[in-house]
Amino acid sequence: MKKQNQKAWFLVAPVVLLVAFNALVPLMTVVNYSVQETFGNNQFFWHGLGWFVDILHSERFHAALGRQLMFTGIILVIEIPLGVAIALCMPKKGFWVPVCLVLMALPLLIPWNVVGAMWNIFTLPDIGLMGYSLNAIGIDYNMTRSPIAAWATMVLMDVWHWTSLVVLLAYAGLTSIPDAYYQAAKIDGAKRWAVFRYIQLPKLKQVLTIAILLRFMDSFMIYTEPFVLTGGGPGNSTTLLSIDLVKVALGQFDLGPAAAMSLIYFSITLLVSWVFYTLMTKDDPE
Repeated sequence: MKKQNQKAWFLVAPVVLLVAFNALVPLMTVVNYSVQETFGNNQFFWHGLGWFVDILHSERFHAALGRQLMFTGIILVIEIPLGVAIALCMPKKGFWVPVCLVLMALPLLIPWNVVGAMWNIFTLPDIGLMGYSLNAIGIDYNMTRSPIAAWATMVLMDVWHWTSLVVLLAYAGLTSIPDAYYQAAKIDGAKRWAVFRYIQLPKLKQVLTIAILLRFMDSFMIYTEPFVLTGGGPGNSTTLLSIDLVKVALGQFDLGPAAAMSLIYFSITLLVSWVFYTLMTKDDPE
């Protein structure tokens, strides 16, 4: 039996320690603030779990969490099937393959704050192409006054920005399927739907697991795009959990409640991601 060489870990260890240090220091700072109260002048007093109890019983937190879960659910339901459908329609060989891949990757290269600003201008009812066109054909569209319009715009912006990630992942999974499967299906006279259901979809399971986890975590922690687009308005209709957290931490400068909220926020993200992964991989062979 060949003996494995583990010396490579000595080269990786410094990087692992550096990343762990950079992650632990901010986390311990947040934990420290979450159990303390301050009245200014850099004087802190022990508060225990009081902030956690207040946050968990706060209607404001529940409302923001509900909006966050609804937003995440909507974009997952739209982006995952849409991304797979686009990947299935893309060519597998020829000149158009690199062209399609580049076009799909373009939205992912745009900075998040630019995406929000771009869609904000695009949807202005007076000068924006989308906003002006919708009002011109008789649709009363103004996302600064209508929560429905604000939500529709926010979802549309996220779909435009992030569906490409699902497309690229699904396309990579599809191109890795051996041609022997398709040849066998052709010999058996399988229809297009049967090929997708019994060959492509099972082979995409691992890729789709990654896509769902990435999109869930990204959408659950999204901040820049919706904040630049709507600022959480009109009213609090688009104030997601991340926007509410920043308002508490920086707007109100309540460090204790903000730290407790961020830890609860982190725990929810971690728990739901673990549940997703467990459910989607429970039938996989060891």
